[in-house]
Amino acid sequence: MTDFAERRAKMVDRQLRRRGISDERVLEVMGEVPRELFVPEEIRRRAYRDEALPIGHGQTISQPWIVAATLQGLGLRGEERVLEVGGGSGYTAALLARLAKHVTSVELVPELTTEARRALILAGADLDRIDLVVGDGSAGHPDGAPYDAIALHAAVPGEPTSALAQLTPGGRLVAPVVEDGEETLTLFWRDSAGAERFMRRPIAACRFVPMLGAEGFAP
Repeated sequence: MTDFAERRAKMVDRQLRRRGISDERVLEVMGEVPRELFVPEEIRRRAYRDEALPIGHGQTISQPWIVAATLQGLGLRGEERVLEVGGGSGYTAALLARLAKHVTSVELVPELTTEARRALILAGADLDRIDLVVGDGSAGHPDGAPYDAIALHAAVPGEPTSALAQLTPGGRLVAPVVEDGEETLTLFWRDSAGAERFMRRPIAACRFVPMLGAEGFAP
């Protein structure tokens, strides 16, 4: 029988902590949430490898370090309302629900949302803190705006202006941004005074599936 708890602990130590993830809350939740429940059963033994894994419908679950870097970039303290786009199998929603007050998770593929709900229940996630929404999140999710933090889990063609406009003053957004042929996981944050002014800094080179939808890449 596979000892997933042991693999999870090794992931936190070897893949995350040793590679610069220092937010103790992020390290704690990634050491608790059973990632293996959010990947297809036939590849669960690979759940804690440092690699993206297929979850069906042409989508993937990002490698653990990328997930951790995204969460660390958001700088969550526990009272935030968070939007994630590209919810996939529900893994990051499970993490966010432990790090923030509430998460709205938007996913374009209905079948993935159904599978995510099932996995979240199996993982013991608090579904009162998670809204699973089926739809096009390429322009964010205005119905629930504003948000204190936003995570985009698919590559976007340039600065995600519509999603950025849905941030609260001082809010943060992390997204894989494609510019000049290069893809970079990027942190944006809004001016704390509420002005329409955004700063940004790169986190790491990355490779995500492309964002589809009205403000994504053409299919």
